[in-house]
Amino acid sequence: MKQLRELWQYREMVFSLVRRDLKSRYRDSVLGFLWMFLNPLLQLCIYTIVFSIIMRMNIEKFYLFLFVALVPWIFFSTCLSGGAKAVLNEKDLVKKIYFPREVLPLSYTISQFVNMLLSFIVVFAVVLISGMGLNLKALCYLPLIMLIEFLFALGVVYIASALTVYFRDLEPFLQIVAMGWMYLTPIVYPVDAVPEKFVRLFYLNPMTSITIAYRDILYYGKVPDMLTLLNAIILGVVVFIVGKILFAVLQKGFAREF
Repeated sequence: MKQLRELWQYREMVFSLVRRDLKSRYRDSVLGFLWMFLNPLLQLCIYTIVFSIIMRMNIEKFYLFLFVALVPWIFFSTCLSGGAKAVLNEKDLVKKIYFPREVLPLSYTISQFVNMLLSFIVVFAVVLISGMGLNLKALCYLPLIMLIEFLFALGVVYIASALTVYFRDLEPFLQIVAMGWMYLTPIVYPVDAVPEKFVRLFYLNPMTSITIAYRDILYYGKVPDMLTLLNAIILGVVVFIVGKILFAVLQKGFAREF
């Protein structure tokens, strides 16, 4: 509770860092904030061509099947790889003034989350244009699964950003991990395609349950299975707690490492 109160006291700093990140990311580009929408759309086009024409998946409206899972995945993979430098990039700030170091991974994760929320404008548009429609009852579960993914991603950023201070080669390694992790998550294929003997292992991946829940809500238009939600909640909260504890332990040596 003490740490939560301290973070609340520094909320203006969090908001300031989020605004700075969002403004600086596309400041020198011609299209600016439009890249928030173009990035997932361009990736959607590439994956749709590959898996609908070259490696056919035989899934109805595959572009939608893929898109509703791809946007949440982009949020998580960006947190996994880019979040590694959330602390390192602000080393001068860490050395000069006191503030809760948790502010740095938190602000980075929030800025990526805002990107995802904006991208969901395109997701809803694609769903409506596809003719699949939206189930209002199922949509009530969307904020819950977004919150679960946010906590999971924040836990991952806590871990990655703290370890990168001590191991500077971790960021490029995590980029490779993110690439492999995507294909171990049912993004471009249904979980039914996984051999039965590996299904339980796949569900140890928090992004498996999170992806299935997004797809249930936005592609199948149904309320997510309660076991799927429970699995996502448990794994997401566990990773968040582990990340928070690890960050609290490792942050004591940050200033010495810079």
